[in-house]
Parts: sequence; C-alpha cells; structure tokens
Amino acid sequence: MTAVTPFLWFDDSAEEAVAFYTELVPDSEILSMSRYPDEVPGMGGKVMHVHFRLAGRDYFGMDAGPQFPFTEAVSLYVACADQAEVDRYWNALIAGGGQEQPCGWLKDRWGLSWQIIPDRLIELIRHPDPDIAHRSVQAMLGMSRIDIAALEAAAEGP
Repeated sequence: MTAVTPFLWFDDSAEEAVAFYTELVPDSEILSMSRYPDEVPGMGGKVMHVHFRLAGRDYFGMDAGPQFPFTEAVSLYVACADQAEVDRYWNALIAGGGQEQPCGWLKDRWGLSWQIIPDRLIELIRHPDPDIAHRSVQAMLGMSRIDIAALEAAAEGP
C-alpha cells in the first residue's frame, strides 16, 4: 500500500523537537532513529533519520542544516475539543522561544508552524447563518490564540 508521510527537515534539533512533540501529543512515540556516522563532516552523531508518530499518524524527520528553514506555507493542525486543550497546546508550543501568530497560528521554538484550532471555531465559521459565520471570522481575525468564549460572544452579535 502506498503511504504519504510528512518529512520534517530540522537544522540540528530533530531529536529534541521530536522528543518534545511525542511527549506533548497523546498517542505519540518515537519509532526509530538513526544517526550520521562521525565520518560525515559537521553531522557526526546528529539525526540522519527519525520515524515518529503524533496522534497516531506517522512522520519522518532529520537534521540537515539551515539550507531549507520551515515556513508558514506548511503547518501542523491541532483540532482541539475545548479551551483547556487550546491553552495546553498553545502554552507548550510557544514556551522556550515560540512566536504567536494571527488566527490560531504559532511557530514553535524550532520554527515549525502549528495551527491550534478549537472545533467550535470551525462550527461557527461554517454556520448556516451567514451573519454568524461572518462575525465569527471577524472575531478570529483579531485573535492570536483562539478564545472560544469571545468567539461565541461575537457570533451572537450585538
């Protein structure tokens, strides 16, 4: 069977990042890791290949230098059931040097972009009443971390 698996290129911190991700996200684990031999200039002992699972989905990663940094063009999307879950992921991922971005996006300390999105946001922006959907989108556009109570208040309108 054909498999399509995301592959993450880290400068030199794949082991630290993957250990953090697999501790943070339930149903996650590191499945295998290999290292560059000492004979590879500047790379000896760094991660040549890591296979890991986040929330039951497989990923690969490697250390390969700064030639291709992460950009916002690719992000990991975390669907959150409630505000407590949003806050848990948000706080953990921005800790240690992460950066808040608009509309529920952030960059973690390794530069990888994440979307921390409550299910309620998706329900509201897809609402059959276009006024509720519009007010929800407008509220989201003014947020970094998504605040479900503020979204619901905006959706209700004046």
